Amino acid sequence: MDKREQRLHTLKRSLDRLNQVLVRLNATSDRLTLWRVFAFLGAGVLGLAGLAVGPQTNLGNWLGLLTFGLGMLPFLGLVMLHRRVEREIAQFTIWRGIRRTHLARMELDWAHIPASTATPPHEHPFAIDIDITGEYSLHRLLDTSVSKGGSRLLLDWLLERRPDMQAITHRQALIRELRERPIFRDRLTLNGMQAAKMRDQKWDSEGLLRWLQMDTGSRGASPQVLGVLIALAAANITLFLAFTLGLLPPLWVGTFIAYAVVSTVQWRNLGGLFDEALTLQSQLRRLQSVFSYLETYHYRDAPHLRALCAPFIDAKIRPTGQLRRIVQISAAASLQRNPFVWLMVNFVVPWDIFFGTLLERSKGNLAETLPEWLHIWYELETLASFGTFAYINPDYTFPTVTDDTLFTGEELGHPLIQADEKVTNDFHLDAVGEAIIVTGSNMAGKSSFLRTVGVNLRLAYCGSVVNATHFETRLFRLFTSIRVTDSVVDGFSYFYAEVRRLKALLGALRDDDPIPLFFLIDEIFRGTNNRERLIGSRSYIQALIGGHGVGLISTHDLELVKLADTSDKIDNYHFREEVIDGKMVFDYRLRPGPSPTTNALTIMRMEGLPVDAADITDVEGA
Repeated sequence: MDKREQRLHTLKRSLDRLNQVLVRLNATSDRLTLWRVFAFLGAGVLGLAGLAVGPQTNLGNWLGLLTFGLGMLPFLGLVMLHRRVEREIAQFTIWRGIRRTHLARMELDWAHIPASTATPPHEHPFAIDIDITGEYSLHRLLDTSVSKGGSRLLLDWLLERRPDMQAITHRQALIRELRERPIFRDRLTLNGMQAAKMRDQKWDSEGLLRWLQMDTGSRGASPQVLGVLIALAAANITLFLAFTLGLLPPLWVGTFIAYAVVSTVQWRNLGGLFDEALTLQSQLRRLQSVFSYLETYHYRDAPHLRALCAPFIDAKIRPTGQLRRIVQISAAASLQRNPFVWLMVNFVVPWDIFFGTLLERSKGNLAETLPEWLHIWYELETLASFGTFAYINPDYTFPTVTDDTLFTGEELGHPLIQADEKVTNDFHLDAVGEAIIVTGSNMAGKSSFLRTVGVNLRLAYCGSVVNATHFETRLFRLFTSIRVTDSVVDGFSYFYAEVRRLKALLGALRDDDPIPLFFLIDEIFRGTNNRERLIGSRSYIQALIGGHGVGLISTHDLELVKLADTSDKIDNYHFREEVIDGKMVFDYRLRPGPSPTTNALTIMRMEGLPVDAADITDVEGA
């Protein structure tokens, strides 16, 4: 059993255990439901028995209430126990969902991988071409984040146009530590999902941040005004008591009028502060759940992870402390839900103004610190996505990003191709200014190989593992022209869209940038006739070679392979196929040299189109 099979077996065994636990917990919940009914009925019977001891007497009434109350104690205990079991069921259900998703990611079971709504920036140089975004994309495969911020940051890393060596090294160290901590990663996801109570949507912090940054410090009372209100409230209580005892005349009326005037002015300044806080209270509790886990985790043998989470574990005031303070203060506003009690309390003491002032000050403090905490959480979620990717693909390897080697990949594969269908290839590039022409028949694997190189480069620059047994590369800016489409809206034909794309690629190649370009071009100038395509392709490839870049160009035009005879900067590779028992068979192996075969006419004939076998022989012979 290889590493991948072992990991699959471990995940499936974990799912079996979680299913067994949930079966037991659900059975316990069903029993507790029944026991609660019996306990409640039993309390009722005890109460009636107590009443029967002395009917229509005070003794019977008190004894009935006492026996009913004692009978309710087991019922209340069962209610508390049942709630705990229900919480455990909810927790283990989420845990099982997390593990099922890991299994789906391993098996590329897209129906059970959460959907992604990520869209790339307009005219991005490689996002669509190498499936960074889309329905069946790398971003969707990787993204284990609970928050929108974590998902967006993951996409930003995948779409970075200029890789950074220091960032790659730092991320690799963190991903290595997170790969070995599946419980930490899954618990981080669990806490986020459990607190957010959202299954199909990402948690969004935008509303919370907008609230924190709005009118900070403008709606609370000043210490002087608050002191005056407290003094007036104390005077009101003292003078009113003295009046009721007949010690003083109704002096409290004057102090109360002053209290009412000052309170009314200050209360208007609160401007719906409590309503906003109550609305966002659930979001604050969600963050408490996540941040509390980061504060209490031991971080043993994880120095890079500990350094990243330092603001959670070394701060004088822990994040959960500040969040808890705001939650507690905003909870005081729940008094407004009972208008009578709320009015009476504020009639006596400046309840709303006192807690509103505390809330506004706490809000100002949180506005300064929360963005940093959120960014750390988002970064952790992004790193955990890559850590999970490394964990569920134990045969993948961490690349070496260096200035010593241009590009070398051994057993390169594509992470979006099923493991049992995947064919890997070795490939290397030796010098900047080189161009590799890849030829081969239709469906032989040219486009997939270009995407394989591109997607592994992007994974390497994110600090992730790559689908290879050995991978070394230097820093490159990536630019592709693989999946060009026409635009009805903009009025562009396919050919014109391709020309625009290739012009942008050539411009990027000629940019004054210390990092060379890595280009991937699939079926160059396919949108025009054979003669013009050949002339244009020759000229374009000659413009690419010798420049500040390197890359691969796939083509059906076998005439282009002759360019290798005129320049040592051009080399040929190819994919081939065989026809066995009337069927086209591909091995998807990359081989040196130009393609010796074509298969377009063969495919036409095999699918029943009117193509003469003699014509096929003539073409292949030519």
